[in-house]
Amino acid sequence: MSRSTTHSSDRHGTPHTPDPPETSRAPDAPDSEHGPDGSGARQSQDARTAVTVFVALGANLVIALAKAVGGIFAGSPALLSEAAHSVADSLNEVFLLASLKRSRRAPDDQHPFGYGKERYFWALLAAVGIFVMGGCFSFFQGAEALSAGSSEDHSGYLVGLGVLGVALIAEGSSLVRALVQVRQHAREAGRGMAAELRRGDDPTLRTVLAEDSTACLGVVFALLGMWLHMVTGQVVYEATASFLIGALLVYVAYRLAKESRGRLIGEAIDPVQRQELRRFLEAQPEIDTVTTLLTMRLGNDSTLVAARVDLVPGLDSEEVEEVLVRVKTAMAKLWPHADQIFLDVTDASAKDRANARADRQALEETVAAVEREEGGA
Repeated sequence: MSRSTTHSSDRHGTPHTPDPPETSRAPDAPDSEHGPDGSGARQSQDARTAVTVFVALGANLVIALAKAVGGIFAGSPALLSEAAHSVADSLNEVFLLASLKRSRRAPDDQHPFGYGKERYFWALLAAVGIFVMGGCFSFFQGAEALSAGSSEDHSGYLVGLGVLGVALIAEGSSLVRALVQVRQHAREAGRGMAAELRRGDDPTLRTVLAEDSTACLGVVFALLGMWLHMVTGQVVYEATASFLIGALLVYVAYRLAKESRGRLIGEAIDPVQRQELRRFLEAQPEIDTVTTLLTMRLGNDSTLVAARVDLVPGLDSEEVEEVLVRVKTAMAKLWPHADQIFLDVTDASAKDRANARADRQALEETVAAVEREEGGA
């Protein structure tokens, strides 16, 4: 009969136990000065993310009002599309601010693993908002402009172009702020910028970065559309700009929703970290075989790790208990985000061992592919 034991490290500190065997620190493990469980580092990151979101929210509220007034005055479909874009971004940033607070709530009886996935839920709502309020409205404005075939006077053009110029500066400033924070996260995780954008853990920051990037590109589309309309007198250019803005927003919404969906339904942690966890367990002298290793993100700073292990023969029940406590304590210290650790002791069959070898090989191939991709980035 298999014997199952569980352990969860304290969210506010690792239990005081003897130091584990010497081994390398996980790449994303927080520095010790931030606390043994990395809570100080995470709170600092959340504070920086909140500032980034507030900067983007303030910029978008002002820009949305200016674009709306300028769009009505100029009768510009491209400028009205950009106004809808900014309104969508503003509402989404309110969602993201809510997620920062709600995801930090402590576990309770109804949510024993905490509320970390709240952040992914609100990021999903933000993606829906970008799609509906930004993308769909932009397509509507483009279609309406083509059907109306209206023309604006030059005073309207000048007002619209001026508003868009100011908007580009404001959106660019917000984008720079988000990029600086991404770069800081990348340095802390020991990754390059491209790798951090692909593998970063904070959906709130990625959403703000995506919004600011598309906002800058959308403003460029609108500027070109209005300028070409002014030069040629053909409304098709502004309509095309509205369609391009709509397509851009729909694409961004799809990518953000896809990422949030994966983490909401239970996504494993980074393959490199999974390999490190497996190697650590396999390196323990009392563990003969790691037959199964399962991981799942529970939030930005919370991970579930469940492993089925076969111990070497000759250990009595007290020794088994000591081994499990030592191994889990060491794991919690080396990977502070792994705050839910479950080990199941079982007798491995020949089939289990073969499956374990196949899983190890598949994981090594995945990690090699990730490293090649990052090396070429």
